[in-house]
Amino acid sequence: MLSIIIPAKDEEQSIANTITEIDNALHYDGCSYEIIVVDDGSVDNTANIAQAIEDVRVVKHPYNRGYGASLKTGMSKAIGDTIIITDADGTYQPNDIPRLLNYIEDYDMVIGARTNKGAKIPLYRKPAKWFLTKLASYLAKVNIPDLNSGMRIFKKVDMEKFRYILPSGFSFTTTSTLSYLCNDLTIKYVPIEYHARVGRSKIKPFRDGFNFILLILRVITYFNPLRIFIPAAFTLLLMSILTLVLSLTFLDTILDSTIVALFIAAIQVGIFGLLADSISKRKID
Repeated sequence: MLSIIIPAKDEEQSIANTITEIDNALHYDGCSYEIIVVDDGSVDNTANIAQAIEDVRVVKHPYNRGYGASLKTGMSKAIGDTIIITDADGTYQPNDIPRLLNYIEDYDMVIGARTNKGAKIPLYRKPAKWFLTKLASYLAKVNIPDLNSGMRIFKKVDMEKFRYILPSGFSFTTTSTLSYLCNDLTIKYVPIEYHARVGRSKIKPFRDGFNFILLILRVITYFNPLRIFIPAAFTLLLMSILTLVLSLTFLDTILDSTIVALFIAAIQVGIFGLLADSISKRKID
């Protein structure tokens, strides 16, 4: 049994077409499924349009709670043990879902990667997306083709393990990706089509980009803190050595206070990293 969760806020222009295309794709594939639309405080006719479609369950938030909160609400209402999430704005193509489903038996999560050359990612978002993906790939120690794709399939029981750290905003997908990778769960990336959205995007590039950076650092610190603390400790140690060498070479005196401060800071950061790593190794039930 599959549960397709569609978070939607003010998507009256595209919600009906999205549901119809999902129905067509999965009905043709012979799947047993339910469609859940989580209306996140829309002020237009999104909920009414979805409710008018046969066999669609609509769950309403009384006010806007966020993308991640909508997905968590949908998961709590889902009957299926396998969850599919996608957006209501027409960017993701439902006919890609059957291809992703081919891999879910062998992987813990299957993600539709927006890596095709024709992917219609807005130009102003590409530099931030590239930087965030490279940062996350380094910290997670694995290549991540698409960090925050909104089309993915996962087993409900696996995602529930991380519910307590999954945020209510757009960073739900980023957090879930890093949580899986840092806990040795397997992810399969499948290239998909990605079209220009219908209507206006709700992502604020500068605000959300900064929040994504903080989120990546927070999640990695939680699950794999040594990837942050050890490089920081070595950087401080190298700075103390470099200060010693430069002061011996170019100055008449040794900057002993600066050298000692940097050296002590390096030791402290390293110890904090080891302590954080010990705490993070506790088993997630």
